Amino acid sequence: MSLIPDDVIEQVREAADIVGIIGEHVELKRTGSDFRAPCPFHGGTHRNFAVIPRKGMFYCFVCHAGGDIFTFFMKKLGMDYPTAVREVARRVGITIPERGPTGPDPREPLYSAVAAAADWFARQLLESPEAQVARDYLTTRHLDLETVQPLGLGYAPRGKAFLDAMKGLGVRDEVLLEAGLLAKREDGTLAPRFRGRLLFPIHDLRGRVVAFGGRILGEGEPKYLNSPDTPIFHKGKLLYNLHVAKHAMRKAERAILVEGYFDVLRPSLAGIEEVVAPLGTGLTPEQAQLVKRHAPLVILLYDSDEPGLRATFRAGDELLREGLRVSVATLPAGEDPDTLVQKKGAAGLEEILKDAVDVLERKIQILDRKGFFGTLPGRRRALDRLLPTIRAATDPITRELYISRAAEAAGVRKDVLEREAGMRDAGSGMRPGPTTHPASRISPPVLPASAEKALVLLMLEGEPWKSRVVEAVDPEELEFPPYRAVFESVADDAVLALDDTSARAYEQLKAEGLGRRDPNEMYELAVNWMEARRLERQLEQLDDQLPFESPERQVSLIAEKRRVFDELRKRYPRYKIAKRRRGAPGT
Repeated sequence: MSLIPDDVIEQVREAADIVGIIGEHVELKRTGSDFRAPCPFHGGTHRNFAVIPRKGMFYCFVCHAGGDIFTFFMKKLGMDYPTAVREVARRVGITIPERGPTGPDPREPLYSAVAAAADWFARQLLESPEAQVARDYLTTRHLDLETVQPLGLGYAPRGKAFLDAMKGLGVRDEVLLEAGLLAKREDGTLAPRFRGRLLFPIHDLRGRVVAFGGRILGEGEPKYLNSPDTPIFHKGKLLYNLHVAKHAMRKAERAILVEGYFDVLRPSLAGIEEVVAPLGTGLTPEQAQLVKRHAPLVILLYDSDEPGLRATFRAGDELLREGLRVSVATLPAGEDPDTLVQKKGAAGLEEILKDAVDVLERKIQILDRKGFFGTLPGRRRALDRLLPTIRAATDPITRELYISRAAEAAGVRKDVLEREAGMRDAGSGMRPGPTTHPASRISPPVLPASAEKALVLLMLEGEPWKSRVVEAVDPEELEFPPYRAVFESVADDAVLALDDTSARAYEQLKAEGLGRRDPNEMYELAVNWMEARRLERQLEQLDDQLPFESPERQVSLIAEKRRVFDELRKRYPRYKIAKRRRGAPGT
């Protein structure tokens, strides 16, 4: 039997009146925004069976049967998936074009294995004594079981219970391994990949569970663990909750992009359903293209701390490359979408979203708050941070507006900034266009020895150096753009998002490695150098500020300048000597 194109399946699903069709088989009665009936699958008499039209799904709170309109036909009438799609298409008047290849989908055993696992994990969350830790955790997040049941959340117990259950269902180990549900140890034995974790099912655009994200409960690392890439799951090509959110995104003409699973669930449960999240990585071009198919505007709702801002602007640039409009909503300090909605409800979140500003304007606000526009060197560094976003804007009107705004903020002529943006395009590794050159012609970047290079080399060694460097140094302090780009990408596990120039720098640094250098000595010298540079920047800011202050205030600033200078000379007596050599110790 030939395969049905994915876009046609989506068209059929969206055209189907799930309430009307399921209502032909059970007597539905409206309950709020949903419809209830006795379950047609387990033969109950109470109205535990819900049809939720805004999500295009059904769910039974007793036997836990659930799915979309196609799943209903498969469960109720014993159809296979293609037959169910054709039956619904016939009812809504859509003709299905056929395309090869013919024969059954070779990935079907993987889909079946993941579906069986999802059902088993969900039952563990409801029934297993060991899952009490997960139920208690959900209580601390102000979520009850009845709320999360339709969402398919589950619990993966420790031990071999999962292996035994899948064996009892006849699912072979090699299938579970290929589906990412088992992991092979060094000694060759197999173990469940998820153990002691609260599980979030990850769906493809058809609504099929294809993977899981698991949060550890208790001791253990990492805090969140996703399924690996498999023949049915590629984490860079899906977004969490998109199978549900896409309908709301089209209706609202916007998408809200957040960071975590709970940041998706809480607004969705409160009625703001156009919310999606990447799957543990920086936003990829494929994910940006998925968003573009369903909404023209994206509001980024990430944490307001430094890592959150880095992720915000990296995602913003990726979305701008797809021609989307991008705004940034700013959360109060210490809040995330989950906690904000808990405290202030959907109305409180809508207030935040209403005040969202364009992504370039948000960058300018942050740079201005940090004092970048107060000095000439600061303006140059500010433009270095604004230019990637300007270049990312493929929409010509947006780019023109960005150039005008950046020129105004930095106090430079617009035509100068236009030339700067155009000149850099030719060497930025952007997609080739009328005024750009193919990325393959870019020569490898020259990577000068410096404290910045030493810190990036240490990060590339992995843990614990990565965490130590990220904790000690802010990426904004790195002045050499390739080092700063590599630093941020490694810190965020988003190396694949590097542009071509920075990617070449990354490859060169990886190839160089530490050699025989002592990492402890490198770290100490490089961090000391960065701290000395911070003190020198303080002196520069005080020098810039002095001429514009009153005599009384100048006396205070001169005293502060003397204190900073004495600290710099006392703590780092070799700083000026090394700086004149334009290199840093440790490299």
